[in-house]
Order: sequence, then structure tokens, then C-alpha cells
Amino acid sequence: MATRSKVPPPEDFEENILDTDIRDEMETSFLEYAYSVIYSRALPDARDGLKPVQRRILYTMDQMSLRPDRGHVKSARVVGEVMGRLHPHGDGAIYDALVRMAQSWSMRLPMVDGHGNFGSLDSGPAAMRYTECRMGPAAVAMTGSIEEDTVDFKPNYDSREYEPTVLPAAIPNLVVNGTTGIAVGMATNMAPHNLVEVVQALRHLIKRPDASVDDLMRFVPGPDLPSGGKIVGLDGIRDAYEAGRGSFRMRATARVETVGRRKGIVITELPYAVGVEKVTERIKALVQAKKLSGIADIKDLSDRAQGLRLVIEVKNGINPDVLLEQLYKQTPLEESFSINAVALVDGQPRTLGLRELLQVFLDHRFDVVRRRTAFRRAKAADRLHLVEGLLIAILDIDEVIQLIRSSEDAGEARERLMSVFDLTEPQATYILEMQLRRLTKFSRIELEKEQSELEREIEELDAILADEALLKKVVSDELGEVAKTYGTPRRTVLLASAGSQATAAAATPLEVADDPCFAFLSATGLLARSANADAPGTGEGRTNHDVVASVVLTTKRGEIGVITTRGRLLKLDVLDLPELPPSANDPNLQGGLPVTEMLVLDGEERALALTSLGSEGPGLALGTRHGVVKRVNPEVLGRPEWEVISLKDDDELVGAVELTTGEEECCFITSDAALLHFSASLVRPQGRGGGGIAGVKLGAGHSAVSFGAFDPSDAVVVTAAGSSTALPGTEAGSVKVTPFGEYPAKGRATGGVRCHRFLKGEDTLVFAWAGPAPARACAASGAPVELPDATGKRDGSGVPGSQPIAACAGPVAARVPADAGVEG
Repeated sequence: MATRSKVPPPEDFEENILDTDIRDEMETSFLEYAYSVIYSRALPDARDGLKPVQRRILYTMDQMSLRPDRGHVKSARVVGEVMGRLHPHGDGAIYDALVRMAQSWSMRLPMVDGHGNFGSLDSGPAAMRYTECRMGPAAVAMTGSIEEDTVDFKPNYDSREYEPTVLPAAIPNLVVNGTTGIAVGMATNMAPHNLVEVVQALRHLIKRPDASVDDLMRFVPGPDLPSGGKIVGLDGIRDAYEAGRGSFRMRATARVETVGRRKGIVITELPYAVGVEKVTERIKALVQAKKLSGIADIKDLSDRAQGLRLVIEVKNGINPDVLLEQLYKQTPLEESFSINAVALVDGQPRTLGLRELLQVFLDHRFDVVRRRTAFRRAKAADRLHLVEGLLIAILDIDEVIQLIRSSEDAGEARERLMSVFDLTEPQATYILEMQLRRLTKFSRIELEKEQSELEREIEELDAILADEALLKKVVSDELGEVAKTYGTPRRTVLLASAGSQATAAAATPLEVADDPCFAFLSATGLLARSANADAPGTGEGRTNHDVVASVVLTTKRGEIGVITTRGRLLKLDVLDLPELPPSANDPNLQGGLPVTEMLVLDGEERALALTSLGSEGPGLALGTRHGVVKRVNPEVLGRPEWEVISLKDDDELVGAVELTTGEEECCFITSDAALLHFSASLVRPQGRGGGGIAGVKLGAGHSAVSFGAFDPSDAVVVTAAGSSTALPGTEAGSVKVTPFGEYPAKGRATGGVRCHRFLKGEDTLVFAWAGPAPARACAASGAPVELPDATGKRDGSGVPGSQPIAACAGPVAARVPADAGVEG
């Protein structure tokens, strides 16, 4: 075995040992570590809402041209590029961040288009060598115009390359997708929101920089979680929007169905970040511990076709509604989400409210658009300079050619061109490099056209740089385009409280007196019943986040019908509806339950109205998109559903009203802004299988957008005009409110009269409604929408709306019988 001899130290060797206080060393090292975690890993930038690793992934994919129209590449290739060039922290952290940006249940607007097994809420993804990825459509908007000097760049970790300090971010990513991260001494946790609602709030903030949190909450009433579900309790949300900290409860979406010979609780949506296996394991543990009883079986029937479907079979004799309330209390079917909105602003961690988050993003977009405009202006000016030189050369092309041919070299030719024709060096160089095919007469015409276009472009860009209001308009218009391109409908239902469903469900029908009450349907699809039959009185048909779309007088142990857009009548037990507090007879339906939890609807089918069953009144008035009108008596059959009108395959109901006298005025409003009204007495009642008769004459390519039947005295018409090419629900349009008396009655099956004059860019009605005044409107989120005064002219144009209108309704008292206020 070889041995190593000891070598004595040289005589001039001196030890250099520094004594350091361990406390000072620990403080210094800990602060450096904390700084690195906070600024380089855990917290997002408030401008683009991205952590450094996420920003580096999107930037690298953009540099690799992994656009949505290109093929997928191995995830390992992207991870390797990011790690080798920009993020030397290990492939695991990079791949984890890439996977999260591809998961639709983690992000409201995924940034990465993944191909392969990217995991689930209960299991991790496949290794990066098995999965593939490319940029999602939203990622293109995040990196767009980055090459136009819109953001600053900094050296990477080894100073060999440069990386952006922030992305241009045309999407308010931090608010829309939320974030979560644990740093040293601080953490962040933000909930996702709906892009369309956030953009509406941003555009409102541009117009009114002094807008309060309450003003912004009209557009952003609460989070919109990727998994859908319900949010119960809105107080914590307002606290978070005000101060950056707050909490709310998330509930699964569940309904009671008949499963075989038993009742079953069917879960179709789970709280955010809760997986099916987590729920089933918790339920099994509670059953085994005998802390939960009444469950016969639990089955996970989820698949790609119908999505999540977790069925909990209930033993016979067990009230499923009471069991559901116990599941909410003891299992992850109800979870709490704590908002802690911490992000980096100007390099410093700050806790931000909703207004601050939106303002930081807007300031960033103003800066991006300003820098982009200046870049494009400089580029256009450079090109104009060269074009002007080419035009000079073409005018004396023979002399230019002769000058070049007689020169010894390119340098001499350049100097002579500059001297003889008074050109600059860039112009002279460009002329020397010019191709001979550019010397034709047509090329001169093209150059003159390009010159005028460049001058006009420079003038427009100068106007943007000189006018702050015009710059804000550009940003606002671009945000509108983002909402149209990437916006999707709201998935999460917002409820002010859980209601009193458990108490009502616990009582058997024999213990509940069959007292009169009212049943309500809201514009956002919430169902509820009143505690008694006191008349709604002065109710305006509106709540903080909704309007009452339909109301009927019934009894607590009775049945009502729900009319849908497919022309179906679905029976519903009134006892199953959540009961509102007695003070809510001027109803606040935020304590109600969504229609989809009470009834099974098909595809795009929606609930339109409620109707009483077995009444001897004049029946229902129905209007379809094809302009068909029908009167029918809602007879009671011995089955849970039936058709009340025979519809064609491409037709649907746009209005359904329960008549009280049979003398109401029927009113159609069409997409080409025509209004026709006639007496309901002119419509002969038909049987259940009838297809109706002609109601309004439609123009080619147009359809009926609204139908109603009401007392014409003190009624109003609400119309909103917009563009037919806009994404539905994204354009507010021009809104007008007109007294109904302005419109003369016409014969049935005629074209009616014009009710709205279109402005430039408008070619259709995006919303219409007619009914008793005063009208109250709400957005798709349920937030109230302000309407102009009812002073519009019959064929006048509207005024710009604050946000898209989803529904309108008049006073509740105007839609119930006059003697409904007498108790039982």
C-alpha cells in the first residue's frame, strides 16, 4: 500500500485566521438567504404576477418559438434550456413550476399547453422526459411586444446573457391566476378571479382613478376558482380587497338525486385544491370511526366525458340534506381559503388590496405601451428616413448609377452620394445596397405610398405619446380585446351565507304546515322561498349581487314548475328550497341555492321562470327565438318533467311569463332593434303539444332576443346595442331606457317599430328587456349595473354602459297577485 509522507510547512507560512462572532455570522448569512428566497424564488412581482422561475420559463419558451401554432416539445428540453441559461436552481423546481402553469385546476388561465400526464389533485405528473409542452394562448399575451423595448433586461446568473426583469403582461395575471408561496418570514396566498370581471374593473379604474373598493367590487364581486364550486360568506372577501388579508369558505357543488333505489348525494365540483381521493379517504375514516352514519356507499364515477361525479349513496330513512350538511362540517367538501396578498412592488414586499393590485398593473401597462409606442415611432422614423433617401435616388437614378460606376470603391461612392445629393450616411449606404429591381417606376409609387403611411403612423404614435388620455384609451381598448379573446364565464357561485337548508331539510313534511309562501328565481339562477306570504311590498327586485327574475305564490308543501329555455317544465318541491329569513321578503337571494343543484339541466339549458301548478288562471305566455308566441295552461302530469311547447331543433324560449288576467301586453324585441307588442287576448290558448303561432315577423338573419307579458301601465323598455362580432357578455354597448308608452301597438305577426338607433360599430342588440318600472339590472356575476333614466326616445341611441347587462327585472310586487299580501 502506498503511503503519503508528511510535508513540513514552509518556514514563511503564516496562518490567517479571522475570529468572527457566531451571532453576527448567523445574522448575515440568514439575511442573505432570506433576501434570495424572497426576491429570487418565492414572491411574485405585482406587475406580471410571476415568480422568477415562471417568468424565465415563459421567456425561454418564447425565445424557443414554442407558440400555440407549433408542435409540442419534450418538457425536459424546456427545463434544460431554462436551467442552463437563466435558473440554476435544479430541474425539479423548474419542472414543478412548468407543470402548475399547465394545470387547468390550478390556474384560472393556464399559461402552458401540456401534452401527456401532468398529474391531478391527488397524484403528481409524469417525469419530464415523458411529457410535452408549448406556450398556451395566454402566454403569448404575457410575452407579446417584449422585443420592442417594453421592459428592462438584466444579466443572468453568469452575466453571459440577459433576461427580462418583468414581462410586458397584457393579462392581469396576478389577480386572475392568483399565487401561493412561502418565503422567509412572510408568505403569499392569493385566489384566482374571472378575467372578464377583472378587466371591467381595470377599465373602470382607468376612467375613474378615484374609484373605491366598493366601486370595484361591483365588477369583481369575489374570486372565481378554477374548480368552480361555491363561496359562502362575502365579508372576508371584502376585508381582503380592502386590506389584503381575509378569508372565505369554499363549498363543493352537490345535489340530491335518486341513485338506483336510494337517494344519493352527487358531488360535481370540489373546493379549490381539494382532490377526490382526499374527500373519499376522509369520509371512510369518519365512517369507520362511527363519527358519520347514514352512508351506504361512495363511488367515484368521474370521467373525461362528464367530468367530476362523486356519488355518496344514502341509507334508507336518512335525510340526505342533513347528511350533506354534516359532510360540509366534517370533510374537505368545505374548506377555508385565507387571502394574504403579498407581492413585490418596486422591489419591496407589500401587502396589497384589490385597488392597489389593479393600479400597479395599470401603471405597468401604461409604461409598457408608452415604451412600445416610442420604439415603434423611432423605428418608423428610421424607415421614413431611408424611404426619403430612396425617393431622392430614384428621381436622379441615371446620375446615381453613373456616380457609383465612376467611383473607385464603395467608400468613395458613399461619400460622393452624400456630397452630391445631400444624403446622410445611412441613406447613402442603403442606396448602395439597393437591388436593381427597386428601380422601376412602380417601385417609386410604392415608396411614395409607404412614405405617406409612415408619416401617418408617426403622427398617430406622436399623438399617443403626447396625450395621456389617448394612452389610457389604448390600454383600455387592449384590455377589452384581451377579455374578448381569453375571457370565460364565471364558474364559482357567490353566496352571502349558507342559508337555512339544514333546518328546513331536517323537518319532515308532516311537521311543516302547508302555509302560503313565495318562491323566487334570481337572474343568476338561485332558488329560494320566503318564510311566509307577506307581500313583497316595496321590493325593487334587486339584491346586492342579483335581481329577482321570477316569483310565484305557492305553499310550503306544494309543487312549482320551472320553465327552461328548451321548453321543458320541471316539477320542484317547494319544501326543498332554502327558506329566507322573514326580513328577506324584500328578498336577498344570496341565501338561495343554484338551480343546477336542484334540477338536472342539459348542456346550455337555463331556467327562465317559475310557474304555479294546477292553477285555473289564464296560463303561461311563451316566446321563442324564432318569434313564435304561445299560450298554454301548465297542466299537472304524473311525471317530473314534460314539454310545454314543441320547439324546432334550432329554436329556444327567450321568455316565459305566468299570466294573471289574460289581458297583459305581450312584447317581442328582436336583434335588429324592432319592438312589437300586442294583447295576450289575441293569442288563442293551445294544448301542451302545440308549437305556438307567429308572434313577430323577423328580418333575414335576425332573431328575437326578449319576450315578456306585463301590465303596460308604468312599464319601461331597456335596450343595449353592440357589435355582433364581440364575445357574448364582454361588451357593455350603448344602453337606453324608454317609457313603454312611446311604442304604438301593432298587429301580431308584424315587424313592429324601431326601438333603438345603432351608432357606428353597432349592428345588433346585445340585450333587451321590457317590463314594469323601475327596472333594475345586473351583470353575469350578479353585480348591479346602473341604468340611465327612463327618458330615452323611441328610436334614439343609447349612452355607454358601465358593464355588460345579463338580466333586468322590475319590482317584485308588480309580478304577484294584488291580494297576495293576505296571510294563509
